Amino acid sequence: MDNPLCIVSFGAVTSVGLSAPATAAAARAGIANFTDHPYMIDREGDPYVLAMAPLAEVTGAERYIRMAVPAIEEALAPLKDDLGLYLGDVPVVIGLPEQRPGYPENIEAMFLDTMTELSCGHCAFEKPVFLQKGHAAGLMALEAAARELRKGRSAFCLAGGVDSYIDPDTLDWLEEHEQVHMPINAWGFIPGEAAGFCLLCHEATAARYNLPIKARLLTISTVVEENRIKTETVCIGKGLTAAVRNCVTALPSESRVDNIICDQNGESYRADEHGFMLARLSEYFTDPSDYMAPADCWGDVGAASGPLFVNQLAWAAKKGYSKGSHSLVWAGSEGGERTAAIFENDLDSGGT
Repeated sequence: MDNPLCIVSFGAVTSVGLSAPATAAAARAGIANFTDHPYMIDREGDPYVLAMAPLAEVTGAERYIRMAVPAIEEALAPLKDDLGLYLGDVPVVIGLPEQRPGYPENIEAMFLDTMTELSCGHCAFEKPVFLQKGHAAGLMALEAAARELRKGRSAFCLAGGVDSYIDPDTLDWLEEHEQVHMPINAWGFIPGEAAGFCLLCHEATAARYNLPIKARLLTISTVVEENRIKTETVCIGKGLTAAVRNCVTALPSESRVDNIICDQNGESYRADEHGFMLARLSEYFTDPSDYMAPADCWGDVGAASGPLFVNQLAWAAKKGYSKGSHSLVWAGSEGGERTAAIFENDLDSGGT
C-alpha cells in the first residue's frame, strides 16, 4: 500500500487513566480500578462493582460528554499547532452504545452543541456521524473514517467512541440478563465507562506535517453475526471468523498476527466465539493462545473499546514490549456486528 491510512494521535479517559499514555501505562502494569457503586446494590444486597472514571457526580448524557471532551481534545492536539495552512472541514465519527435501558436519548444533541464549541484554530468540524452500534462502534468509527479519508476531500478525520454502563437502569438491565460479574455469576463482566478517540490521516499527510505515525491501518472489516446473544441460537463464531479472515488474508506475504487485543470481558459467549475463530484461522497467528483483554483492568467499556485497544498496541510498540509489528483488534456488538482490524506498528526498543 503506497499511502496507507494511519493514526497520528490518541485521546483517552478511562477508570485507570485520564489520558492515552496514562491509560496505556496502567493497563500494561495490570492496574485495575474497580470500586463499589456509591448507592446501587444487586439482588444479593451487595454494591455493584464497577470501573468508574474519576468524574464528578454527573449522570446521563453529561457524563458521556465529560469523558469525551478531554479525549477528543487530546486526540486533536496535533491540529492545535500551526501546520502552515487552513485544514478545512474535519469529519467526525462517534461510536455510541446500542439502545438499552439507561441510554441517554439527548446525547447526540449534546454532542452537536459540544463540537461547535471545540476549536483548534486551523480547521472546522463537520456535523458528527453517530454510530449507535455498541461494542463494535469504536472500530466501526475508524472504518467509517477510513472511507471518508479515501474520498480525498479531507486531510484528517476524528473517530472514536464513548460508553458508560453505570446508569442504574443499565445496571438493573444487565443483572436481569445475568451479565454482571458477581459472586454468584462468574461469567459476567465488570461494567465500565470510557472514551477513546483517534486522529486519522494518510501517511503522506503525516509526513507533510511532520506528525509521528502511531499505527498504520492495514485493513478493517465488519461482518454481522446472525446467531446473537440473548436469542435461542448458538453462536459458533461464524461472523467473527469472517471478519478476521477478511483481515488476515490481507497480511503481507509471510507475515503473521503477533498481537491480539479484543473485548473479551468474562462472558462465555465471547470466549467461545474467539475460540471458534482461532480454531479456524490459527495458521495466521504467531501464538493463537496469546491475547490481551484490557477489560480486566478498565472493565467493559463498550463503544470505546476499539480506539483504546489501538492505543494499547501503539504504546506497546513505542515502549518496546510489543511481540511484533502486526496486531489484530476485534470487538463484537450484541446487535451482531463483528469488526476486526489489522494494524502495523514500527517497533521500538525503548523499554517498558
